[in-house]
Amino acid sequence: MAEATPKKPPDWKHITEPIHDAESLKQESINANHDHLITEIETSDGPLGTTLRAVYEGKELSKFRIRLDDKIRNHDREIERMCNFHYQGFIDSIRELLTVRQDAAKLKDEVQQVDQHLQESCVPLMTKGEELVKCRRIQGNIATAVESLNLCLPVLEMYRKLQEQMTSRRFYPALKTLEQLEHTYLPRVNSHWFAQTMADDIPKQRESIKEASMSDLKDFLENIRKHSGKIGEVAMLHAAEQNNMDPAIVKATRKKTKKRRAPPPPNPFTGEVDAPPPPVIQDEEDEIEDSAELSAQDLIDFSPVYRCLHIYSVLGDRERFETYYRKQRWKQARLSLQPPSNMHESLDSFKRYFHDIVGFFVVEDHILNTTQGLVNRAYIDELWEMAVSKLAASLRTNTVQCKDTSMLLDVKNLIILFCHTLRGYGFSVGHVLELLLEMRDQYNDVLTRQWVDIFNEIFSEDNYTPIYVESIEEYTAIVTQFPIQDENLERESFPKRFPFSQFVPDVYNQVKAYINACLKYSADLHLSHTEIDDMIRKSTNLLLTRTLGSCLSSLIKKPSLTLLQLIQISINMNYLEKSCLYLEEYISSITGAQNDSVHMARLHGTTMFKDAKSDAEEHIYKQLNLKIDEFMDLASYDWLLPEAKGHASGYVIDLVAFLQSTFMSFTNLPEKVAKTACMSACKHIANSLKEFLLDNEIRQLTMGSLQQFNLDLIQCEQFAASEPIPGANDGNLTLAFAGIRQLLDLFLNWDWSLYLADYGQTNSKYVRVQPQVALSLLEKLHNADKKKNTIFGSLNKKERDKKKLLDTVLKQLRGLVNGSTQQIQG
Repeated sequence: MAEATPKKPPDWKHITEPIHDAESLKQESINANHDHLITEIETSDGPLGTTLRAVYEGKELSKFRIRLDDKIRNHDREIERMCNFHYQGFIDSIRELLTVRQDAAKLKDEVQQVDQHLQESCVPLMTKGEELVKCRRIQGNIATAVESLNLCLPVLEMYRKLQEQMTSRRFYPALKTLEQLEHTYLPRVNSHWFAQTMADDIPKQRESIKEASMSDLKDFLENIRKHSGKIGEVAMLHAAEQNNMDPAIVKATRKKTKKRRAPPPPNPFTGEVDAPPPPVIQDEEDEIEDSAELSAQDLIDFSPVYRCLHIYSVLGDRERFETYYRKQRWKQARLSLQPPSNMHESLDSFKRYFHDIVGFFVVEDHILNTTQGLVNRAYIDELWEMAVSKLAASLRTNTVQCKDTSMLLDVKNLIILFCHTLRGYGFSVGHVLELLLEMRDQYNDVLTRQWVDIFNEIFSEDNYTPIYVESIEEYTAIVTQFPIQDENLERESFPKRFPFSQFVPDVYNQVKAYINACLKYSADLHLSHTEIDDMIRKSTNLLLTRTLGSCLSSLIKKPSLTLLQLIQISINMNYLEKSCLYLEEYISSITGAQNDSVHMARLHGTTMFKDAKSDAEEHIYKQLNLKIDEFMDLASYDWLLPEAKGHASGYVIDLVAFLQSTFMSFTNLPEKVAKTACMSACKHIANSLKEFLLDNEIRQLTMGSLQQFNLDLIQCEQFAASEPIPGANDGNLTLAFAGIRQLLDLFLNWDWSLYLADYGQTNSKYVRVQPQVALSLLEKLHNADKKKNTIFGSLNKKERDKKKLLDTVLKQLRGLVNGSTQQIQG
């Protein structure tokens, strides 16, 4: 099957138009654009800037000019053709206008003639009319003037009234007059020039009233600042009367002064000044007494505040006034709360300080209760909190520097009265009362420092000897000062001897005086009996443990005290220790807390006096040993003495005599203390004697010197066995010399065979003799024998046997010493 021949598109056979080249199309587009621009130039009524910019920005400007010239020539041909068409009509119109001009000139001449004739005819009429109009105008002006005067006279009268009120400083009526003048009278005459002048002057008048009232307020604030102290003093006097307190607490010392009143200020509206009042001489204290019957608020005229508040309220500026008043009073509060310099040096400074603060808050309370909104409770509370914090800080600073307890008590009473006064005005004084408890510690510290001097003075003035009384009056005086119950002392005949010295009743009475001084501070604090009792016991414990304990410790450590004085101090401590029970009873009786013994704290004085007594006893032992050392320093042994003198050395005899007399004064000491002192003395003597024998500087000694030394030891042993302390017959004192006794017996008896045989056994006769000690002493004897043998040359058989035995003993002792040393090292 043959393929079909494809058909040609139908459009191909219709393409018969000539095809233009690209240059022709471009030229046609440029011509069309130029025609469009020319059309816009012809038809546009606005600016041609855009069109002309397009022309000049184009690339065919010359062709556009050619096109434009062609267009212009076409328009010129059309204009010429139209002018030719209308020319004949234009000529005809000109001819008609020339004819009308002649008629118009003729009509003008006729009108001028008629007008001149009319003017000449109306001259008399116009003259009469003008005269009539003038008369009618005068009549109208007179009526208008009368009417205006009737309207203006009340306005002028009110303005005159306003000026009089301003001159006389009657601000309330002046404000009312201004109100009426502005809203009632001036609108009736607002067409007159003076009405506008008055209207413009009304704000100035209001400002003058505000400034004048504010000036009065400033004077009031300055006056109230000066008189706050007086107001506060009167208020505190009233509070003192209501609370049955002494008014003298409040009154400050004042002097008669010549008062010159300040001249009154000039009138702010007229400038006139009244004559100043004459000076007045008056005693401020008399003035206070004269005004004591008035209330604190009656002493000050508060009308400037009320007047200024009312004026600012009426003028719509109340908030500004409240802000100004509170700001100024806040500044005055800070000034009142600023304490005077060196306030702690004068009680009057404290009084004036409290007077100013009380006066300030009394005034503010009165303002709060007599005005509505000028100050509110939140503002007063904030002011009071600030005042309490600054008051507490000032009092802490100044009371710390105060070293006088009487002034501190007066300040405490002032604070109590201050709290009573302001509590009556509704202020919370809890934090101020808490300050009194802080001041109590300061008061106790000052008391304690005073009592340090008192105790030290008592100790320095005491003679440290028992008190002797020769009559019943003297005895009664001591018994009433210090509680002592001693039946034996009561039965004794005069003169009687108390076991303690004078400082015991003095210290006891001063502790009671301290307790009474502490109780004075607790007065009017509204504390319970238990609280007062606990407070006084705490303070008394501090006095006894810290103050008195330190004073006693310093006293006991004084190197100038003798042994007898130390003994008397120890005896005194016994009685002061027993007196603590009476002090506790005394505190309970004066505080009224006797029935509440469950909660009572015990005094720590018993423990303190026991410690002081122990300290005194230790110093007794040390002082006794030092005294023994003084006698021992007098010892002068001849260690090469061939044979004993037959009697004890002089220093030992003196030492024993001293000890016997000393221990006789121990009768009032406790038996245990006396025995301990005696035992300590014997041990110290025994150690000193042993040190004499073992002194390394002694290289040689003889049996004669040992025999003399034995006589001294026997003297000491006899003293120990003589029962120097009653009840000390148990043989313990002689045991103090057992070691030195065994050592001397070993050498004097030459009992080396028994010593060496029993060495190391617990039941040995010489169990207290150490081999090293025996060796040292034996070597010194050996050295003396060698010197003797050197002098005499030959030795007899007895001496040779003794020397041989001595060498044997030395060898065995060295063996024991080396063996024991090796054993210790191992």
